[in-house]
Amino acid sequence: MTPPTTPPSTPAITPRWIGALLSSRGTEIAARILLTFPFWASGLIKLLDFSGGVAEMRQFGLEPAWLYNSLTIVVQLAGSALIIANRWTWLGAGALGVFTFLTIVIVHAFWRLEGERAVVALHTAGEHVGMIGALVLVSILALRPRARASDPKVDPGLGSIRCSTP
Repeated sequence: MTPPTTPPSTPAITPRWIGALLSSRGTEIAARILLTFPFWASGLIKLLDFSGGVAEMRQFGLEPAWLYNSLTIVVQLAGSALIIANRWTWLGAGALGVFTFLTIVIVHAFWRLEGERAVVALHTAGEHVGMIGALVLVSILALRPRARASDPKVDPGLGSIRCSTP
């Protein structure tokens, strides 16, 4: 079965320099680091200030707080490392996705709040849902072969890369 392509009447054209940038290994690694920043930064902070992390767990009623803090550190750092290394990405992203969903239910439960606190929690929960979507997407992309600027889809006459539509 041939993959779907953009019809000639409506070509999706990506300029060559953007195609080269997006197919660069460096860009991919940088994007993985940026995607996981909230997790590895939080994990490092909880590791370096363990008592502060324990206090945070207690604030949300999670006991034994030292155990929840320890598990949070492991999930955040290991999940981030797997995504950044592009090894078992599905496992790292899955762990971080479940963790992120649980933070909505435990920490950002807007349905239990009122007024401004509810609005702030709703917006934070919405951002978390977007992060979960990004974690699913990075898992999907990890399954696909990497695009290269030397790909035969490059149209030398236009100096662009033809993108196929899903």
